[in-house]
Amino acid sequence: MKVYSVKDLLVEDLLLQEVSVKGWVRTFRSNRFIALNDGSTIHNIQCVVDFEKTPEEVLKRISTGAALHIEGTLVESSGKGQKVEIQVTRLEVLGDSHPDEYPIQPKKHSLEFLRENAHLRTRTNTFGAVMRVRSTLSFAVHRYFQNNGFNYVNTPIITGSDAEGAGEMFRVSALDAKNPPLNEDGSVNYKEDFFGKETNLTVSGQLEAETYAMSLGKVYTFGPTFRAENSNTSRHLAEFWMIEPEVAFMDLDGNMDLAEDFIKYVIRYVLEHCKDDLEFLEKRLLDEEKTKPQNERSSMTLTEKLHFVLDNNFKRVSYTEAIDILKNSKPNKKKKFQYIIEEWGADLQSEHERFLVEKHFKCPVILFDYPAKIKAFYMRLNDDGKTVRAMDILFPGIGEIVGGSQREERYDVLLEKVKTMGIDEKELWWYLDLRKYGTAVHSGFGLGFERLVLFATGMTNIRDVIPFPRTPQSAEF
Repeated sequence: MKVYSVKDLLVEDLLLQEVSVKGWVRTFRSNRFIALNDGSTIHNIQCVVDFEKTPEEVLKRISTGAALHIEGTLVESSGKGQKVEIQVTRLEVLGDSHPDEYPIQPKKHSLEFLRENAHLRTRTNTFGAVMRVRSTLSFAVHRYFQNNGFNYVNTPIITGSDAEGAGEMFRVSALDAKNPPLNEDGSVNYKEDFFGKETNLTVSGQLEAETYAMSLGKVYTFGPTFRAENSNTSRHLAEFWMIEPEVAFMDLDGNMDLAEDFIKYVIRYVLEHCKDDLEFLEKRLLDEEKTKPQNERSSMTLTEKLHFVLDNNFKRVSYTEAIDILKNSKPNKKKKFQYIIEEWGADLQSEHERFLVEKHFKCPVILFDYPAKIKAFYMRLNDDGKTVRAMDILFPGIGEIVGGSQREERYDVLLEKVKTMGIDEKELWWYLDLRKYGTAVHSGFGLGFERLVLFATGMTNIRDVIPFPRTPQSAEF
């Protein structure tokens, strides 16, 4: 007999047919009613057991978390909350669950508790919904780029270069940690290491993606990146996923067009394909908002926030104009901002970005032409000599979600920037080569995938939108 998913049983016309389903027990009431879920949908299917015909030793094994194989007739349900149910004719316990030990009981658990049980947390409605949305968003990312002529490139996870110049990278080494080979000055001799040089886990696939853009035209990477930043906040992970397209012959305006079109596509896709999960997550968010003080509550529901992005044109504003707006804003003048904006050149914080989006323009914002001093070496220098062709996209609730730029395609200018920033040009000889052999205008951006999932699900901690979070002092599971 064909085994159906719970999702199929709830949407297909299978009334009065014999069906088979496998899943895990969410609840078991009155020795008769089993709520079964298999992860295909947020909804359970009710299975009604004839306890007079079911051996007592089998009934005793049915508890929350147990895995079951159920066969029976799909009938209209007379109970509330479900249209159909299964009248069980055959029940097999595939895997027992010990009720006294099983941590995911049918009650409300704190997110902190569920992080400590990350191997089981997707058995809850919240995390099942979040991870289905994450999966759908991931598919939408690939679908968008594949439909628009991009080539998917797998860039290295182990790298000898630091794309961001941040220096906060995880070292990769095969040397004896207790007795590494040393140079005469006492420093570690990495020439004897596996790769013959010092290597790290990548913070970005951008530099390598640029090499492919300059031959394949339109490429994107979508993979794990790593940052050894000792930050224990709700917005930081040590391991996270990045989406990074790079396009030859595209300037900053084209880059902004691409980013806006891409974001709207994936949000539209998830709205169309995750209706049940988003409905649940919205209700969860509304319940959570009720517990907050009135002045801390969000002015938009989850669906409204998604449509806020989808239905509005992104406002394009220069960094210089944004600084003037912020300097003259009430929160700045009344010193309500934690970081007061005093002069041009300040690095904007999340509070400033959210003010621009939520209070001033009331739509998503793209800031462009940032001061060169606060941006990476590879961004194209403007004619004024003090700003670069950078752009950031700002969203309600989270601030920056995308960072990108038109890349510096002029060899002499890039070489000078590399030297000025103290970067070893020998380490980036291949990157500089791109500017010597058929150089051309090109652009790209990076989008932290977990930030996108955070926005789409309404969750507030980034550790709750990745399957197994990696953070300082925590590498469980």
